[in-house]
Amino acid sequence: MGKRNLYLKTTPVQEALDIYMEAVRKTVKPKREVIPVTAALNRITGRAVYAKYCSPLYNSAAMDGIAVTARRTENASEAAPVELVLGKDYKIVDTGDPIREPYDAVIMAEDLLETEQEDHVRIIAPAAPWQHIRPIGEDIVAGEMILPGHHCIRPIDVGVLLSAGIVEIEVIKTPRAAIFPTGTEMIEPGMQPKEGDIIESNSRMFENMIIAQGAEAVRFAPVEDDYDKIRDAVWQAAQEFDLVIVNAGSSAGTEDYTVHVLRELGEVLIHGVAIKPGKPVILAIVNNRPVIGLPGYPVSAYIGFENFVTPVLELLGQRTGKKNKTVEAVISKRLVSSLKHKEYVRVKVGSVGGKMVAAPLARGAGAAMSLVRADGFCVIEQNCEGCEAGEKVQVELYRDIEEIRSTAVVTGSHDLIMDVIADLMPDLYPGMNVSSTHVGSMGGLMALRREEAHLAPVHLLDEETGAYNLPYIRKLFREPMALIKGVGRVQGIMVKKGNPLKISKIEDLRGIRFVNRQKGAGTRLLFDHKLKILGISPEEITGYDREASTHMAVAALVGSDSADAGMGIRSAAIAMDLDFIPVGDEEYDFAVPVRYLDLPFIQAFIEILKCSRFHEKLEELGGYTWERAGEIVLCQER
Repeated sequence: MGKRNLYLKTTPVQEALDIYMEAVRKTVKPKREVIPVTAALNRITGRAVYAKYCSPLYNSAAMDGIAVTARRTENASEAAPVELVLGKDYKIVDTGDPIREPYDAVIMAEDLLETEQEDHVRIIAPAAPWQHIRPIGEDIVAGEMILPGHHCIRPIDVGVLLSAGIVEIEVIKTPRAAIFPTGTEMIEPGMQPKEGDIIESNSRMFENMIIAQGAEAVRFAPVEDDYDKIRDAVWQAAQEFDLVIVNAGSSAGTEDYTVHVLRELGEVLIHGVAIKPGKPVILAIVNNRPVIGLPGYPVSAYIGFENFVTPVLELLGQRTGKKNKTVEAVISKRLVSSLKHKEYVRVKVGSVGGKMVAAPLARGAGAAMSLVRADGFCVIEQNCEGCEAGEKVQVELYRDIEEIRSTAVVTGSHDLIMDVIADLMPDLYPGMNVSSTHVGSMGGLMALRREEAHLAPVHLLDEETGAYNLPYIRKLFREPMALIKGVGRVQGIMVKKGNPLKISKIEDLRGIRFVNRQKGAGTRLLFDHKLKILGISPEEITGYDREASTHMAVAALVGSDSADAGMGIRSAAIAMDLDFIPVGDEEYDFAVPVRYLDLPFIQAFIEILKCSRFHEKLEELGGYTWERAGEIVLCQER
């Protein structure tokens, strides 16, 4: 094997990468394994993970103080304090203690006035129902998605998974890469070099670059320039490892054997790329394993690794390279902060209309899921009162900026299908993601008007026409708009299994404990519409003003006996094993400015609505129809 290698051509870098990655995807499938959650840090989820339990598991005190019945306190004022008796009017509670009937509010210890009697206290302000109480499922709701597939597990994720009752998790198996330095002139570090020797260091660089990407590296001692020895080493490694790197011997010298070995053992797809330095790169497949030959010069080796090994490792490990970065973004909501503290506000970040938009998440100390959902922090410095909506702020990102730019920002009505779409997107369209925030249908349309979202999920019934969604969009927008048809779904009353109160219609909600959706939610508008038709005043519904932000949160409150009934969708009732009384069918669609329709991730979103995997998931969830899913309706003026 003394002949010299001759390059027939050099392939452009992107073309070479495209050719090679297509071949690797066809021959290599990421492996999976199940491991304890406690050992899952920095591992990649193999599929979506759903909560087993709610957090909190019960209605609990959010403050130290006393638990009371709100009605007993309603007449309290500074002019006429109300005196409460221990055991009769209140009980002492600490943060985290269960709150059970008849108590429905907590008064903080610092708001209590002492009396001459030790077991009496006075209050000078009424307690609102459910104040300072963390309702069951406030942070995590059983059945909701905790983590999507292809997600890198962080320390906060481990805590949330365990809180949700998850003790084992399916993850992508850690890829194992073999590294072979070659060259008779190579010696190990620490040895005394003589003329002609080269201290081998590239393999140690590769080793650490591989480890930094969450993979396992096994570095072998240098192999001398002997064809048979190189062949045997590579062949053996191709049986045992997921990736093989051969360093040096990839160029055009008479002792550069790597390309000949790889042609004998498998298929060489690329030999030589149009990059300087780093031209002599070999991209091959041996025994259905990727094998990459990298040049021996350190800078060339590094550039070759970054361009070709890194994408292969990301594919094998289902990882996306991440770099922390601070960006300027427009804050979508007014933030008020104490002058006493430097505050870190968790935010979702998206690129909408050429600008970065940061949407604040829950700021409470107990809202651990806001850390899971966050893309970064907006830092409010000490001695600053906060910032106004629309103001520019600095955001320290968790996610790579390019990943954010490839994310569909979805703000509006909540539905379980948003979790399904968010899980399918990076699987079917690598590099693309969905970020959803639940603010209700009207809140979503307002976000579209402010150019703070790409899509707004809506299910708004127009009372005058009986039509869904289109009348609202026509009234609110001047620019060309479209409606992407989503799913048909059934709205109704969720009640406990067995329906112990025998609720069969909305009229039966009088006198029972009801939980409502937030103002601006399509479900609440539908409920208000039904009440109006029936001539029922909201004041007749106990709990009309008690709000939950998602269908699953409503279902959790009903399932936990914190409420007797609540309005929501059938799929949420099924997920929480509740009985369901249908009230009406509705259309859950997606409003979108026409100018966003051609964005790649919006096109991907539309294709997911049409695909069989999505429809199969809808069947599993139950309560949906999808005949028109993905159809685009232009919102022309009447």
